[in-house]
Amino acid sequence: MRPIEFEILLSLAGGARHGYAIILDIEARAGDGATLETGTLYRALQRLAEQGHVTEARTPPGEDDRRRYHAITPAGRAAAAAEARRMAALVDGARAARLLPEAP
Repeated sequence: MRPIEFEILLSLAGGARHGYAIILDIEARAGDGATLETGTLYRALQRLAEQGHVTEARTPPGEDDRRRYHAITPAGRAAAAAEARRMAALVDGARAARLLPEAP
């Protein structure tokens, strides 16, 4: 899974969001001033939709219905969990190789 796809699934795990809200969430989590281009986001959303990991969601009541909302699917949640486990195993390996300090 590409890092941007994992980031999107991580963002959507908290609930349906529109594209700009996804961008803001990912950039806030990155915390290093990194920016996500709109085109990159929508290409990744398209790939995730083709894989069945995200779907278009209804606009929440009281929100701007001109925005397209996206939601994670059960398959997307399973894929994100599998990727998180894979990453956790890599971190464990890095700790075993003394590249990172032991977990508290």
